[in-house]
Amino acid sequence: MSRFLNPAKIGLLALIELYTNKAVPTSSIVDVLSFITSYLIDNDGSLPSSNPEKRWEHAEKTVSIVISIADFEKVLAPHTAASGIPGRNLWYVFLDRLWKIDSLHALHEFIDHCSTLLEKPKDELRRDAEAGIEAPGPEVILLSRNSPFGSFVRRCQLEFTRLRFHDTGEVWKDFVRYRQTTAAYYRRKTPSFQRLSFDQVLLTSEPEWGSGVEAVASIAYGDMLRSDPNSTLPVSTDDIEKLLEFQIEQMQKYGNRIPLEIQHQFHDLLNDSFIVPSLSHYLSYLDAWRAGDYSTAFDYLHRYFDYMMQNRDRSFYQYALMNMAVLQADFGCYKEAIAAMLETVSTARENRDMTCLNFALNWLFHFGRAHPEVTKELESNSMLGTGKESLAYLRSRAKETGMWTLWSSALISEAKMGLSNGESVATAVENLVRSSQILVQRNMKSMVGSQLSINIALWDRLGIAYLSVTTCEVFIRCHARNSIFDDELKVISRQASMLTLKGKYDEALELLEGMDANSLRTWKPSQYWHKFRGIIKLRRDLHQNNLDGADLLLSQLLQSKNEDLEPDLNFVIDSLHIEFLVRRGRCDEAFVKVEKMITSLRNDNKDIGLRVRLLLLKAELLDKSGRPQKGFSIAVRAAHVAWRARLMPYLWPAMGAIANILTSLGEFEPAIQLLTAVLPRSLECENSAMTGKLYAHLGDANIGMAGKMPPKSNKRREFMTKALEAIEKAFNHYSSVEDINKQCEMMAKKATIMKVSGDNVLANDYAAAYLAIRRDAPRMTI
Repeated sequence: MSRFLNPAKIGLLALIELYTNKAVPTSSIVDVLSFITSYLIDNDGSLPSSNPEKRWEHAEKTVSIVISIADFEKVLAPHTAASGIPGRNLWYVFLDRLWKIDSLHALHEFIDHCSTLLEKPKDELRRDAEAGIEAPGPEVILLSRNSPFGSFVRRCQLEFTRLRFHDTGEVWKDFVRYRQTTAAYYRRKTPSFQRLSFDQVLLTSEPEWGSGVEAVASIAYGDMLRSDPNSTLPVSTDDIEKLLEFQIEQMQKYGNRIPLEIQHQFHDLLNDSFIVPSLSHYLSYLDAWRAGDYSTAFDYLHRYFDYMMQNRDRSFYQYALMNMAVLQADFGCYKEAIAAMLETVSTARENRDMTCLNFALNWLFHFGRAHPEVTKELESNSMLGTGKESLAYLRSRAKETGMWTLWSSALISEAKMGLSNGESVATAVENLVRSSQILVQRNMKSMVGSQLSINIALWDRLGIAYLSVTTCEVFIRCHARNSIFDDELKVISRQASMLTLKGKYDEALELLEGMDANSLRTWKPSQYWHKFRGIIKLRRDLHQNNLDGADLLLSQLLQSKNEDLEPDLNFVIDSLHIEFLVRRGRCDEAFVKVEKMITSLRNDNKDIGLRVRLLLLKAELLDKSGRPQKGFSIAVRAAHVAWRARLMPYLWPAMGAIANILTSLGEFEPAIQLLTAVLPRSLECENSAMTGKLYAHLGDANIGMAGKMPPKSNKRREFMTKALEAIEKAFNHYSSVEDINKQCEMMAKKATIMKVSGDNVLANDYAAAYLAIRRDAPRMTI
């Protein structure tokens, strides 16, 4: 097998020769040159496609042109030749040039003739001038020696001269087989074409050798002219290495697996290659890792780095350890991952590899935030101190060494940690702006996803759902094509979650179903995607009171909860489990679970938003148990923490819980004032269940005020009317999320109000509507 030259590259050389000889008409020049440059110049992905499938077109083209000459035909057949001969298109002219290379000697002459396509060096032009040789005129097309075409021509000549005679013969036989599929077409267009025209030696010797020419042909070419199924593909080492580098770059840049069709084609090429590059082991490791095959990934990782350290030096040892640590962490072996990454730090420090050292320290910081129970002992003995000091150190080191990705990542992490700890929102915004400035200045498009994810979380915490939705749309439309698939999955999941809060379950599921199928072949994103779909369906079943279906989904989600999910996703599963227990009437079990979760979050120092949410759940459970006053201090503490941390989506429910407690104490007027102030802002959160609950509390408070007024007075009628309006709005919000129990509760309250008001007809209508909701509820779950 040739290191560089193969039949496809000989075809490109012939096409370049036709261009310099002006055989390509002016109208076809752009198409022909675009075709050539698409293979000669590597696709750096600077203009990625919005369609993930098109990202792999470069690999498909490279494999296709190596396997078959049909790619040349697709481009050249529609164009006429510059000579203007009827029936002779550019495809025929191209084939005529290839078939004139009719022997190994002619192939040598063709490669040598390529020198005339290049501009001569200045010293050679000077010698020609002294010898009286005229320089070529301006109308002659010559290739600059340093241009992409000129470099390709010179590289082909150099690699051809380096080939041993046996390898040169193999290139010639591969070229004959590659060209043979066009023999029928060329025979129809060229009457002089004969059976042995593919080899001039056999053709001219046939009169002398007679029937012996068949024996010579079979010895020289074997069965390859008869479409031998066991024949190998004419692939060069250069093609294999470029395909390997491209596939690894795509997998690392976007986090996706290789499409199956390209994977099979590449394996065919690799099987026909006499030399298997060590990089193929790393590609197999990445694919096995993405597929969730731990043992295979472990094996290929060892193979790759064993080869690297045998054939180079030990400077790659820290990268082997780093890959090992990441692999162990992904498959849940946290202690082994920590040990490997600590060894990476010490080895990188010994080798003075600051890039690897800074990455390892950054990984340790993020791993510690995600798994504090594993790194608790490590942090107590650490010289870096707290998380803030670690980030400050990483930020300064990244700035010194010019590691812009790490610098931006440290600023994003600092903003995220500030929001998680309930610190100043202004400081978090400042860090995000500084990170954004670095991303824009250094054109780091792949980092935009991480930055916008924190922006989305920031708007969510401030209770401005519209800006959160807008940021999601901006990412999907403008930046998803440049980001890794994990970022795209998280943002789309966030969009689906916001649709779910509005009761648009079908739209949310449709949004998730519309994601790229090949990207979801990757193990971890696939697990996340399936679990998020399960969460949406579970929420819908709970609201529709389909508790048997919810029990089945919940059992599956709880079984896999201990896997390496996002902490927020774990919390959502736990909170839905609590809601399920409450709907089953098992409030004591729900209360025990809430207490365990509060203790766990306090010990792990997790996100303050999760702790506030648990306080609200605890206050809600006390209200469900008929003892709302016991939750007063809990609700006040939740409101205080939410206000201090600017957690607006949790502040409004906390104020609603306080208002409900005031209502239970008979303080109806302060409760009404509190709810009237809170409700307009709660509408900005676009959470129908939360808003419906606040309206229900407002209705209860108004009913309480009506009870204090004299019978049949205008004030009493006014408060009764306000209560009915509030409960009607609560019913509408609960209807949007299809919450059957709450709809029935609101309808029962409306019937009671009408009965107290003396309107028995409306009271009966509302009672009938209540029964209709109960009757139709089972049909909604089908």
